[in-house]
Amino acid sequence: MLEAIFFSLIMSSSNVVRVLITGAAGQIGYSLIPIVARGDVFGREQSIILHLLDIPPMQTVLDGVVMEINDCAFPLVQSVVATTDEAEAFKDIDAAFLVGSMPRREGMERKDLLAANVKIFASQGRALANHSKSDVKVLVVGNPANTNALIAAKFAAPKIPARNITAMTRLDQNRAQYQLAARHGCQVSRIKRVIIWGNHSSTQFPDISNATMDGQPIKFDGHDEKFIQTIQKRGAAVIAARKLSSAM
Repeated sequence: MLEAIFFSLIMSSSNVVRVLITGAAGQIGYSLIPIVARGDVFGREQSIILHLLDIPPMQTVLDGVVMEINDCAFPLVQSVVATTDEAEAFKDIDAAFLVGSMPRREGMERKDLLAANVKIFASQGRALANHSKSDVKVLVVGNPANTNALIAAKFAAPKIPARNITAMTRLDQNRAQYQLAARHGCQVSRIKRVIIWGNHSSTQFPDISNATMDGQPIKFDGHDEKFIQTIQKRGAAVIAARKLSSAM
């Protein structure tokens, strides 16, 4: 999915691509950095400059992340810009993964994060407008992703077109696909055409009215309350078990 989002950017890049990851010292950033660094997103021949941003209290952790990147000796990573300054982090970037947000803790829904994240994504939207390239591609990961993407787009306008900013809610779709596969006792790869409507947590609705297994329509009550609530509350269940939000 990430490759599809950035496909046009990859194909148009002849030299180095500057890629920003916010919240780079966090657990999701830690999982994402090697995926980007080894070429899974922008191509196996595309050199990149990694821009890593986090908040000042995470500076020491961020320094440790940079050490690990250097120790991995990724052939495609030309250099690393690690900073707690938004202006430096967003300067001349071609692509951004906006991962950093207020962390979701046990007992919280994604909507509970909204108040804290308005300031974060409004500021980052302004940073996109003031410092990034005008054709930058942005993927918002920090939850609630849909709302945060809307906020970032509002403050990045008019320089950055809204079409360049995408919210990643694929995890909820994957959760629905898995639960559907589990109920039919089949591999998840056999399940297609599952859609998630709405925003996040209890406001989302997993739509399996067009879902197929091996290309054939699935007979299943899409309004099954247990199924719907399993998807809506899956993030909370992960947090209750791990004491951390999903990051794999």
